[in-house]
Amino acid sequence: MSDVILYDRDPRYIPRVAAVHDMCGYGKCSLTAAIPILSAAGCDVCPVPTALFSAHTMYRDYTFHDTTEILPAYLDAWRKENVDLDGVYSGFLGSAEQVALIQRLYREYPHALRLVDPVMGDGGKMYPTYTAELCEATKALADGADVLMPNLTEASILTGRDYPGQDLDDAGVDAMLGALLDMGAKNVVLKGIDRGDGMLRNFVASASAGVAAKVENAHVKLPYMIHGTGDAFASALCGAVMAGKGLAESAHVAGEFVRHAMESTRNQPHFEERGVSFELNLGELTGLVG
Repeated sequence: MSDVILYDRDPRYIPRVAAVHDMCGYGKCSLTAAIPILSAAGCDVCPVPTALFSAHTMYRDYTFHDTTEILPAYLDAWRKENVDLDGVYSGFLGSAEQVALIQRLYREYPHALRLVDPVMGDGGKMYPTYTAELCEATKALADGADVLMPNLTEASILTGRDYPGQDLDDAGVDAMLGALLDMGAKNVVLKGIDRGDGMLRNFVASASAGVAAKVENAHVKLPYMIHGTGDAFASALCGAVMAGKGLAESAHVAGEFVRHAMESTRNQPHFEERGVSFELNLGELTGLVG
C-alpha cells in the first residue's frame, strides 16, 4: 500500500487539534500525554476534558469525576468565539453521552480529521470505569474515522469478537482489520500484536487499498510493561499525521518514540506504577516539523 497522507502541513502553520480525553492529576496518560506530545509535533492542543481523575486507574486509590454535564456549554463557548479545528482526537470517555458530543464536533468542524483511539480496555478486560453501554456507544465513532487506533482488546469489543490474545497470526490480523474497516473506518492502525519472538507489531490498513495491502511495523519488545504507552503511541501517531507524514510512517515513528520513552522511563523512580516518561524523547517529534 502506498503511504496515506491525511494532512497537508504548511510548515509555517500550527494546526489546532481538539484532544477529547480525561485528565489525570498523577500518572502519565490521556491529556498529560496528548498535550505535550502533540505540542512537540507542532500542534496547538485544545483539551476537552471528559473526566477528572486524581490518578490513573492502575492505582488502588483514585477519584473519578465525570465532566459530561459541563461539556455542552464548553463547546457552545468555542462556537461563540469562532474556534476552528484541524483535527478531533478522541480517547478515554467519561460516559456514553460523550459520544454524541464528539459527533457534534464532527458536524461543526466537518473539515477536521477524525482521529479515534477507542480507549476501552487492555489485556482482554475493560477499564474499571467503563460499562457495556459506554463500549456500545463508542462503536459509533468507528464510522467515518480517518484513523481508528484500537489495541486487540478494543478491536474485539468494537467488532463483537472474542478477545484472541496478543498472538494473532496474519489471517487473524486480516480478519480483524477487515471487520474494523467494514464498520466504516477509512484507515485502521491495529496495535500491540505480540507473537513471542521479541517484537511488537502494529498493522496499518486503508479502506481504499484493502486489507491485502496492509503495512506491518515491528518494534523491539522491552522486557517490562509500562502504563500509558497506548496513549503515548496514539498521541505520537496523531502528531506525526498532523506533521504531514504518511500514516504508515506515522505508526512507525510512534512505535519507536514509545520504545525510546520506555527506555528513558526505566531509570525513573516508581516507573512501574506512574507510567511512561517521554519528556526526554519529545525532540524526536519536534524534529518532524523542525
